[in-house]
Amino acid sequence: MATLLEMAAEIVSAHASATSMSKEELISEIASVYQALASLEKGEAVTAGVAAEEAGPAVSKKKAFGKDKVFCMICGKGMKTLSRHLKTAHDLKPGQYRKQFGIPRTQSLAAKSYSESRRQMAIDRGLGDKLALARAARGKKAAAKPAAPKAKAAPKAKAVKKK
Repeated sequence: MATLLEMAAEIVSAHASATSMSKEELISEIASVYQALASLEKGEAVTAGVAAEEAGPAVSKKKAFGKDKVFCMICGKGMKTLSRHLKTAHDLKPGQYRKQFGIPRTQSLAAKSYSESRRQMAIDRGLGDKLALARAARGKKAAAKPAAPKAKAAPKAKAVKKK
C-alpha cells in the first residue's frame, strides 16, 4: 500500500497538471493534502478548507492590487483578473467579494497593466469612435421615428359599499 506522502504527491500532481502552480504553492499543497490524509487515517474530521476561508484575508488589501497581478484575498493566488477566479474557485460574485473585504467599487479587480493594455488595444482598433458613431446613428433613428401614442388606461370602477 502506498504511503500517505506518496498519495499526497499523486493527488497534488494531478491537480498541478490542470492548474499552474508555483514551487511554494506546490509545497504548501502537498503539506495540506498530507495533513488531511493523516487526519482521515486517524478518523478525525477534516475542516481546514472552510476554516481558511473564514479566518481572514490571505493577502492584505494593499498588496492584493499590483501593477502586473491582482491577488485573491481568499486564497492568495495571483492573476490578471479576479472575476472568473472568484466565480469558479470560490462561487462568489465580484460584489460579494468587495463587500466581504471592504473593497470600494472604484477599485478595479484587474491588474493595472492588463487594463492599460486592453484600453490601448481598444484605442488602436478605434472602438471608441465606432461606439460614438453607433450611438449617434441610433439617436438619429430614434428622433426620426414618430412617438407612438400612449394607450389610455381603463377607468377604475367605483367601489360599492355593502350594508
